Amino acid sequence: MNCSALLSLMLMLVQLWPCSPNMQNHSTQNTDQSFTAVHRVKRGWVWEPLFATEEQTSMVPVYVGQLKSDLDKQDGNLKYLLTGEGAGNIFIIDENNGKIYVKEKLDREKKPFYILRAQAINKNTQLPVEPESEFIIKVRDINDHEPQFLDGPYMATVPEMSPEGTSVTQVTATDGDDPSYGNSARLLYSLIQGQPYFSVEPKTGVIRMASQMDRETKDQYLVIIQAKDMVGQAGAFSATATVTINLSDINDNPPKFQQRLYYMNVSEEAPVGTTVGKVFAEDSDIGENAAMNYFIEGDSSDAFDIITNNETQEGIILLKKRVDYESKRRYSIEAKVVNRYIDDRFLEEGPFEDKTIVKINVEDADEPPVFTLDNYVMEIAEGAMSGSLVGVVTARDPDDDDCPVRYSIVHGMHLKRLFSINEHNGTIITTKPLDREIASWHNITVTATETRNPEKISEVNVYIQVLDVNDHAPEFPRYYETFVCENAVSGQLIQSISAVDQDDSAEGHRFYFSLAQEGTNNSHFIVKDNKDNTAGIFTAKSGFRRQEQFSFYLPILILDNGIPPLTSTNTLTITVCDCDTKVNTFYCRYGAFMYSMGLSTEALVAILACILILLAIRQQRKKSSFSDKMEEFRENIVRYDDEGGGEEDTEAFDISALRTHTVMRTHKPRKKVTTEIHSLYRQSLQVGPDSAIFRQFISEKLEEANTDPSAPPYDSLQTYAFEGTGSLAGSLSSLGSNMSDADQSYDYLTDWGPQFKQLAGMYTSHRSVGD
Repeated sequence: MNCSALLSLMLMLVQLWPCSPNMQNHSTQNTDQSFTAVHRVKRGWVWEPLFATEEQTSMVPVYVGQLKSDLDKQDGNLKYLLTGEGAGNIFIIDENNGKIYVKEKLDREKKPFYILRAQAINKNTQLPVEPESEFIIKVRDINDHEPQFLDGPYMATVPEMSPEGTSVTQVTATDGDDPSYGNSARLLYSLIQGQPYFSVEPKTGVIRMASQMDRETKDQYLVIIQAKDMVGQAGAFSATATVTINLSDINDNPPKFQQRLYYMNVSEEAPVGTTVGKVFAEDSDIGENAAMNYFIEGDSSDAFDIITNNETQEGIILLKKRVDYESKRRYSIEAKVVNRYIDDRFLEEGPFEDKTIVKINVEDADEPPVFTLDNYVMEIAEGAMSGSLVGVVTARDPDDDDCPVRYSIVHGMHLKRLFSINEHNGTIITTKPLDREIASWHNITVTATETRNPEKISEVNVYIQVLDVNDHAPEFPRYYETFVCENAVSGQLIQSISAVDQDDSAEGHRFYFSLAQEGTNNSHFIVKDNKDNTAGIFTAKSGFRRQEQFSFYLPILILDNGIPPLTSTNTLTITVCDCDTKVNTFYCRYGAFMYSMGLSTEALVAILACILILLAIRQQRKKSSFSDKMEEFRENIVRYDDEGGGEEDTEAFDISALRTHTVMRTHKPRKKVTTEIHSLYRQSLQVGPDSAIFRQFISEKLEEANTDPSAPPYDSLQTYAFEGTGSLAGSLSSLGSNMSDADQSYDYLTDWGPQFKQLAGMYTSHRSVGD
C-alpha cells in the first residue's frame, strides 16, 4: 500500500505536541503523568494525541479534532465511527467528516484521560477499510483549585534570644491542580504579618527568626503566612495560615531585691525559730529559671538564719539563738540571693545574684530570772547530819533593774522532807540524814521567781548524788545449811561460803574470812580463805558422834576493804548426820528436829511404835467399814430399767411372788486381818483391774447379787467402790495378831527403802535389847 492509499486520521489540535511511539501503554498505567503525546502506527492508521481542555462549557459542543483518511475521496462513501469511554455522551464524532467534539464539562481531577476506539467503514459494503484501533484523549489541566493549609492553625515555640536565622517551624500548603503541567500547582510562600521579627522561605514555607527577641518584653507573636499558586503571577489563587509563636524562657535575668534596706524588730523573749521578717527578690524569668536561694553573709549569721520559701520565693529570716536586749540591741545583717539554676551562656553578662542590708532592733522585755547554770550537780556524804550544806544555786534578773529573786523547791513533798533551800540566797541543806543504800541520787527542781513580778519564774534541775560511806558490815548472802557425816575424815570440804556488802565500792569489794576469836579454840573445823571473796569450811579431825554433840556453831569473822574497814561475825551451824560419805539432807533435818525437841533414843522408839500402832488400827477400820457397809451400798445403788407405769404398777403388782424363797443368801466368813498383815505390802503393789484380789472381790459381789432373794427379777447395774488393801506397809498394829513381839520379824522394813532405814535400825536395836 502506497502513501496515497493510506488512510490518515488527522487530529486537528489547538496545540500540537511531539509524538512518542510508546506513550499509550505508559499513559494507561499512570493517569497522573503530564500531558505527553501518544503516537501509534498500525497498518494505515496514523494519528497524534488528542487533548481536551477541562472546564469547557457543555452548552455548545467544542471541537477537539478531526479524523481523515487518504482513501476518503470526500464523496461520502466512508463513515467514521467512535467507541470507548465517553463515546456518544461526552465525545461525539461527525461520521461524514470525522470531526470529534466534547459536549460536557470535563474535570481533570476526577478523570485525567479517556481511551477511545476509531474505525472507518465503507458505507456501501459496510466493511472496514482500516482495522479498529485505540487512541487516548487527555484532559488538559487549568488552574481551578486554590491552595489549602490542611494542618493549620499552627503553634510553635522557640527560646527567647535565639540568634537570627533560627528555624521556628514549617508550614505546608497543597493544591489540587496538576503539578506536572504548567504553574497551576506551583506555590509561593510570603509573610503577611510578622515582620521584622520573622521571615519565611518562599519555596519551602520554613519560618525563621529575623532578629533576637526578649521574652520579658513580649512572649507571644502572631504570624500570617500566604501561599499563592501560579508562582504568584497575576490571576493566581492564594490562601493564608496563622502561626502562633511563643517564646520560651531562658535564665537571662538575675534576681533583684525590691529594697536596698530592710528594717525589722524582734523581742528578746522570742524563742529560737521565731520568724523575724521576710525579704523578697524579683526575677523576670519564670519557672525554674526564677528559682533562687537566700543566704546571710558575714558574722551576723550566728544569731539569725534565712530560709527560702520555694512557693513564694521569699527569704524568711529566723531567730537562730536567743537575743538579749541588755547585751546587744541592734543587728545588721547582709542578705544575698542567688539564682538556683544558672545558664552558662549568660555568665559573662554579670553575676546572677543580688544583696541587701537588713537591720534588726532587739525589743526590751521583762524577762524571768536566769540561772547561772543550765543544771546543777551536787554531792553529799550519806549519814550527814541534818542541816548539812549540799550546794548553792544562783539566779539573777537579766533586766536593767536587777529585781531580787526568791528560791523554792518543787516537784514532790518527799524531797522537801529531805532538803530545804534558803529563799534568799539559794543555799540547799539537808533536813535529815541520807542513806545511799535507799537512794543514791535525788533529783529536785528549784524555781527562781521575781519578787516584783511573780509571773516571771524560771526552773532548773539539781541532781544530788549521795556519796557512799562504809557503814554496812559484810555478811552471809544467805542462810547456809551445813551438814557433816559421822564418819567424815579430816580435811574434808563441807561448805563453801561467800559474803555481800550493801555499801558501794569504787574499786570493787574485797572480803577476808577467818575464824572469830571465840572459835579459834575449836579444833573440829577450820576456815580457809580462797582470796576470791569466797572461803571453804573444812573438817579438822576425823569422826563425829551424834550422841556426843549433834550440832556445832562456828563463828566466822568477815572483813571488808572499806575506809574504815568493817567486820562482822556470822555463825555457821553445822549438823552431824548419821550417814556415809554422802549426806542425805532430808534425814539430817528430821534428826535435827527430833534432837532439837530434846528427845532421847528410847523416846523416839516409843513414838515410832505408837505411830505404827495407829497406822495398823486405821488400816483395819478402813477395811472393816468397807466390808460391813457393802450391803448398804449395793441396796442403795440399784438402777431399774423398767419402762412400766411407775409407782402405780409397783403397788398393783407384788413382785415378791416372783422371787425364789428356797435360795438363801450366804455370807462368806471375812478373812482375819492378822493373816494378811505380812502380805499386804506386796499385794497392794498389784491391786488393780488385773489383780487377783480385785477379781476375787468382784466375783464375791457378783455371787451375792445372784443369790440375793431380795434382788429384782430383771437385770440391774450395780456399782461397787473398792479402796484397795490400804497403804504399802499395811497395818503395823499388833492387835488381833496371834504372834507376840518376840515372834514378829521386822526385817521387811529394810525393803521399804532408805526412808525407813532409821526405823529399821531402831526396831533391830530394840529387838536386840529385848532379846
